[in-house]
Amino acid sequence: MTRKREVHASVKDQRLIEKRRDQMVKGAVTLIKKKGFHRTTTREIAKSSGFSIGTLYEYIKTKEDVLYLVCDSIYDQVRGRLEKVICKENYSIDNLKQAIENYFKVVDEMQDEVLVMYQEVKSLSKDALPYVLKKEVEMVTIFEEIIAGCVKNGYMDLEEKEVELLAHHIFVQGQMWAFRRWSLQKLYSLEEYTTMQTKFLLQGFSIERQI
Repeated sequence: MTRKREVHASVKDQRLIEKRRDQMVKGAVTLIKKKGFHRTTTREIAKSSGFSIGTLYEYIKTKEDVLYLVCDSIYDQVRGRLEKVICKENYSIDNLKQAIENYFKVVDEMQDEVLVMYQEVKSLSKDALPYVLKKEVEMVTIFEEIIAGCVKNGYMDLEEKEVELLAHHIFVQGQMWAFRRWSLQKLYSLEEYTTMQTKFLLQGFSIERQI
């Protein structure tokens, strides 16, 4: 099992750590998107984040830690949004549709973070990459759980492998809103994109044809 990567911080105030790291992620994403990970320096990240290089190193140990923080930020947002609509006692098609909508909204709000995470994942070291990939798998697993619940409750008719594949489809279609925004966002609003993708993704799987 891939162990969680601990990002070094000499500061003990957890709320301050979260605040500074949020600033750091936003500052770093802006720079990395323009210059790339390797050409962006920690000093530039510190300046873009609004504090000194010394302060920066109170919250991270290496520049690579920034990509971990970007990944964690996306994951935490996705999980937080989905947990608001997941009804573990009674999984339903409505739960799944709401989860897709909330997930697409997170991707829309964090487009730059999503792009940076995937464009720069190649910059991670071999011992660091598994952690980021594990985070992605965990995000897909959230959808697998909802879909499997719908199957168990008789709302969908899918084999186990189909459940897994549908979860991956949902995950990728959400990311596509960020990857191909240069084209898609000229053609559709987020609401239109979400409605059409939900129809494409779920049509034919619902026993009661609620889609």
